[in-house]
Amino acid sequence: MNVVKGKIRPLRNRILVKSIDKGERISKGGIILRSADEVSDGGHGIRPRWAQVYRIGEGIDFVQEGQWVLMAHGRWSPGVVVDNGEEVFDMRLADNKDIL
Repeated sequence: MNVVKGKIRPLRNRILVKSIDKGERISKGGIILRSADEVSDGGHGIRPRWAQVYRIGEGIDFVQEGQWVLMAHGRWSPGVVVDNGEEVFDMRLADNKDIL
């Protein structure tokens, strides 16, 4: 992943998220939900993901920064690593039409 240093601000109706929920999960019934999204890995792990809203554009009024949102599977961009001087994290551009 690429590393971006400094502050980032989304334009218009864009939403930047961080802390996308990844990793294997086990359901209450004991079913293992794999984390891999890759088709080459059989496409296992296809499910909605939770992410924390990092920044919002000026045209967004239905979420706030810091809020956790549920996104439909695959409705985010490939990530970049951001170093804003306070923390280093993986950030992605979310498709705001597919925030559940």
